[in-house]
Parts: sequence; structure tokens; C-alpha cells
Amino acid sequence: MDNLIKTLPKILQAAGESPEVAEAACIAAWKHAAGDGLRDHAVPLRLSRKTLVIGVADTTWQKQLQALSGQLLFRLNSILGQPLVTFVDFRVDPKAVANARGPQYANRTSGDVDPSTVSVELVAAAAEIKDKDLRRAFLGAAVSCINRMDKSRI
Repeated sequence: MDNLIKTLPKILQAAGESPEVAEAACIAAWKHAAGDGLRDHAVPLRLSRKTLVIGVADTTWQKQLQALSGQLLFRLNSILGQPLVTFVDFRVDPKAVANARGPQYANRTSGDVDPSTVSVELVAAAAEIKDKDLRRAFLGAAVSCINRMDKSRI
């Protein structure tokens, strides 16, 4: 996948002004820029007038991702090799998010952590961990720590 992502700038250049190619490239670049941790919570829907519309499950995700939009926009355009996207519009669309999650969530084991129960920042940090087992252990430990802290406040 990384090799494909690296070719996006050349594909866009070769395609010229093709809106279909630009949209497909933006969607592919978004998935890479968002990473594993956000991919299931922020689903690219379409590119319209240099605005990438992203579906999110609820207003909590919408607000948290809006706070990260500058960083995500920079990563996205860096991957594309040109400023194809000038704005990212996060829209609450739980149906699109559920469709994107698909059977992956049905196959989740009891030891897995549901990323929707932790903050966006924590999921984004975990997404940087390439090893699947280490990422799962990191999230599990973080959730346990957060739960202990919440219980001690009661």
C-alpha cells in the first residue's frame, strides 16, 4: 500500500484535471493520512470543490477531528504532492461509518479494545505502533489506566 501511496503525485500529474482521479486519490490519501486508528471512525465520502467530506459516527468524533483538521490536512496534501484539498468537512454520518467498519468489527476478539471507547489522540498514538499485538496491548493498558483513574474520582 505504501508503494501505491507514493505514486499518487505522479498519477495525479498524469491524469491532469480529472475530477474522478482527484477524488479517488484524495480518498486513498485520507485513509493513509488518518492511519489505522482513525480509519474506522473517519470515512471519506467525497471531494467537492477542494473540500474533502469525511463521515464520522457522532459529534464527539466530529469535534475532536475538527481540532486535528490542520494536521490532517497537511498530511493529506503532503501525500498527494499538491494542495488538492483546502478544507476537511467532518459530517456526522453514523451509517457511512458503520458500513465502512463492516465485518472487521464482527471478527473482533474479546481481548481487543474498541477504539470508540478511547480518545482520538490515544487512538492516533496507537496507530503509530506497527505491531498489531503491541498496539492492542498499548490500548488495553491505556484503557485500564483510564478506568482506574475514573473509579478513583468517584
